[in-house]
Amino acid sequence: MAKAPLDELRVIEMGSLIAGPFCGQVLGDFGAEVIKLEDPGVGDPMRQWGRTKPKGHSPWWPVIGRNKKSVTLDLRTPEGRDVARALINTADVVVENFRPGTLEKWGMGYDVLAKTNPGLVMARVSGFGQTGPYAHRAGYALIGEAMGGLRHITGEPDRPPARAGISIGDSLAGLNAALGVMLAIHARHATGRGQVVDAAIYESVLTVMENLITEYDLSGYVRERSGAILPGIAPSNVYPTRSGELILIGANQDSLFKRLCDAMGRPELAIDARYRDHAARGANQVQLDATIAGWTVEHDIETLLPLLEEAGLAVGRVYRAPDMLKDPQFIARESIVEVAHPVFGTVKMQNAFPKLSETPGGVRWPGPGLGEHTDAVLAEVAGLSVEAIAGLRARGVI
Repeated sequence: MAKAPLDELRVIEMGSLIAGPFCGQVLGDFGAEVIKLEDPGVGDPMRQWGRTKPKGHSPWWPVIGRNKKSVTLDLRTPEGRDVARALINTADVVVENFRPGTLEKWGMGYDVLAKTNPGLVMARVSGFGQTGPYAHRAGYALIGEAMGGLRHITGEPDRPPARAGISIGDSLAGLNAALGVMLAIHARHATGRGQVVDAAIYESVLTVMENLITEYDLSGYVRERSGAILPGIAPSNVYPTRSGELILIGANQDSLFKRLCDAMGRPELAIDARYRDHAARGANQVQLDATIAGWTVEHDIETLLPLLEEAGLAVGRVYRAPDMLKDPQFIARESIVEVAHPVFGTVKMQNAFPKLSETPGGVRWPGPGLGEHTDAVLAEVAGLSVEAIAGLRARGVI
């Protein structure tokens, strides 16, 4: 792998599950040395998660733990916290997602750590942020997604709010934290000082909610669930085909809609008063979608895709994992990579994104074994002797 942009960055990752560790994953993907601190004997719960357990191992851990070094350390003990401070004194970044106040209770708040490492950047990921009346509440992704507005508009209008199928709130918070770390590191070049990055799950969801707040503020309109469509944006939907697969078609601009009409053999629809412009198509969305569906269902998806692509339309399948693994676009761009694994032999996973032309990221190794790097990191980074490390192990600190 070419030199990555964060090669000189050392990150100490504390916490577990997805929100904080996803931040560490992103930083590690682009070359940062990520030292993950885990409870001895147990480790991150992501090591046990998964609907399936191929060869008795979690399929989550190779991804969320990739490019990280695993060090076991009991942070609930004074000795463990002393070792953590020694590691943090050498680091550029700390990532944590404990409940707010936990690090302060342990004597490891930012004000304390910054006294000996003033350039330290601390990314703090939590449900509601480090301040405000909700700060100390437990905050999981499902709550942040609901509070940030995503759950209410997700799903069919005649059913309760649905979830995305992944913990998108956690991942957005981790991504926001990674962005915050990069901003803070950039600011450090000018000031020489680090700072706290406060990434709340609900705010990380809120930031991608487009004009939801402004639209209500200016017009009183409350956005509701609309299923597979965006109200007033037509045609832009998922349609049935004769082969049983679903096809997505986006043709909501006037010029694109005309191309769709021509491809359907229905050029008259483009000048029909019900559909001839954006507003008209939005007002007659249900009827228009029914007309398009009546056409698509008469053809196999293998016929529709090249026909509509040739017409210059946005069109595609609804992909599942098997579709991704065989798709030529994924293959050409190495969107999915195969990584050597000590148990699975090899394991496939998504690559590091976005792609950089000169200093790309990548997957150097999958999630490591619990404590795999404990001795090496404590000796080389914390400067502990072989005897000191053995003593910590004997007392159950590592």
